[in-house]
Amino acid sequence: MARRIDVTGTGGVRLAAWEFGDPPKTDPAAQDAPGARDGHGGRAGADGSPGVLLLHGLMGRASHWAPTARWLSGRYRAVALDQRGHGRSDKPPQGAFTRDAYVDDAEAALEQLGLAPAVLIGHAMGALTAWQLAARRPDLVRGLIICDMRASALGAASQREWAQWFAAWPLPFATLADVRKWFGEDDPWVERPNPSRGEFYAEVMAESPDGWRPVFDPEQMLRSRETWVYDAHWEELAQVRCPTLVVRGLDGELGRAEAQEMVRVLPRGQYAEVADAGHLVHYDQPEAWRAAIEPFLDSLGDT
Repeated sequence: MARRIDVTGTGGVRLAAWEFGDPPKTDPAAQDAPGARDGHGGRAGADGSPGVLLLHGLMGRASHWAPTARWLSGRYRAVALDQRGHGRSDKPPQGAFTRDAYVDDAEAALEQLGLAPAVLIGHAMGALTAWQLAARRPDLVRGLIICDMRASALGAASQREWAQWFAAWPLPFATLADVRKWFGEDDPWVERPNPSRGEFYAEVMAESPDGWRPVFDPEQMLRSRETWVYDAHWEELAQVRCPTLVVRGLDGELGRAEAQEMVRVLPRGQYAEVADAGHLVHYDQPEAWRAAIEPFLDSLGDT
C-alpha cells in the first residue's frame, strides 16, 4: 500500500511524496510535524532509521521506485517524490521547470519530510537533481547514488530528437496493451523488444475520454530538459563531498568511459554496472540493481 505525503515545493507547487513500504513507528511528537499525512511525522523513522529520498527521471513517477523503496523500507524511511510536472504532483502551465526549481523542490522535500541527512537515489534527470542538491547542501546529504545520468552536455541535436520523438507518439493509445507494445516493440528508439520499457511507459499513462495519454505534458518535459542538455555538469559533480556510487546499465545511455571519469571527478566516487540492463536499470534488472547498490549502502552504515 502506498501512503501519500504532501510537500510544498518552491513557488507553492504541491508535490506528492510516497512511502511504499511499511512506515516506521511514530511517536506523539511526530504526529503534528510539517508535511505529516496519514499519521506519519515529518522526520525519519522514530526508531532512528535513516532517510532515503528517491528521485525519478524525466517522464517518470515515484511509483517506478516502488520495488526499490519496499526493499529499502526494512532499513530506512524510504520516500519517493513525484517531481513537479510528473505523477500526482502539480503541473502548473506557467510554472518554473528550471534546474533550480527541481533542486529547490528536492531540498524542500528533505526538510519537510525530516529525512536529512539522507541518502539520495536518482535516476537520469533525478540523479542530476540529486548531485546538484548534494553540491549545494552537503549538510542534507550523507550518500548519493547516480543511476545512468551523463555529466557531459548533450547539445541541441539531442533536444531536437526528443521533440521529434514526442511528436511521433501515436496518441491517444486505445488500450494499455497498445502502450506496452509501442514503447516495448514499435517505437523507433527500441533496438530490440523490451517488455520492461513497455511497462515503464504504461505506468505514466492515464485514461482520458478518447484513450490513454501521458500524465505529463510533453511540452513541460521539453522545457525541463532544455535547462540541462546544453551544459556540462562536471563542476557540480566535483563539489559533491559525500560518498557517491555511479551506476550504469551495460546498454544504457551512460557509457563506461564517461561513468569512470565521473567517478574520478567525484571526491569520493565509486562505480558499479548492471549487465543486461539499458537506461531503465532499476526497472530492467531489479534484483541486479539491488545487488549493485547494497554494498554501497552497507558502507554508509545506518546512522
